[in-house]
Amino acid sequence: MKKYLTIICLFITTYANAEIISPINISNYESNEIKSTRTNLLISSVALGTALYGATAWWDDSSTTFKVRHEGWFDADTPNGGADKLGHGYSFYVSTRLLKKGFEWAGHGSKQAAKLAGLTSATLSVGVEIMDGLTDKYGFSTEDVIMNLSGIGMGVFLESYPQWDELFDFRLKYWPSDDARDLQEYDPLADYSGQTYLFIVKASGIPFLRQNMFSRYLELAVGYGTRGYQPTDGTGEQETSRRLYYGISINLSLLLGDTILKNNAYKNITDNMLEYLQMPGTSLLLDHKL
Repeated sequence: MKKYLTIICLFITTYANAEIISPINISNYESNEIKSTRTNLLISSVALGTALYGATAWWDDSSTTFKVRHEGWFDADTPNGGADKLGHGYSFYVSTRLLKKGFEWAGHGSKQAAKLAGLTSATLSVGVEIMDGLTDKYGFSTEDVIMNLSGIGMGVFLESYPQWDELFDFRLKYWPSDDARDLQEYDPLADYSGQTYLFIVKASGIPFLRQNMFSRYLELAVGYGTRGYQPTDGTGEQETSRRLYYGISINLSLLLGDTILKNNAYKNITDNMLEYLQMPGTSLLLDHKL
């Protein structure tokens, strides 16, 4: 998951830089040349950033033999109990949605931007896995490709249909695990034992619940997480476990938007962040060990 979240950071940087370069809304122009230039700039920046990162990440481990590695899915004896697979889906889900905003900046309509973001992310995901196949450490993983494409598909769907986006979220909840905090080199991206992936159903996406001043802020949450795997890989004292989570959470984005961030310039930034992240202390979850 670590390399994919790094790639997401490249997407964020590219989009942010684009806004800094020219904050003018492209819809004010009718020039196809400007749209083409911005589209090429966006794709080239993402491709170049990924290539540069890949060169440093894979260079010392490159191989002339293409290797395929079957990692399994969510079984207890897999390297991370399946948390890494959800990490793949989540990473490309987020990257696709961020790229869609970039293509809108380039001048494309919402649905066209979503399609372009999906195609770009899909090409990137397969390319990254092919690079993995040319290393001794990773190998090409069919499971990773399937999860990558699933995340991309979810991102394209929710970006294309706002009514469904108002109802569903896919979020990451993170709290550092004890094992990770004990390490000299703390790495949250590799701390699968501190990560929980949540699928959210928002009451605010259901009209009659949204109209109620109390129920509008409630959410149903179902999730999955593993404990005792990375960063210890199951070799530490903590017992490995796979857990299903279920419960309720607070729609923090809506709550802040209705109160302290109402008409605030930072509201959009907060909304975007909270669409992908579940803040600690904002959910009440029960768990069931598998």
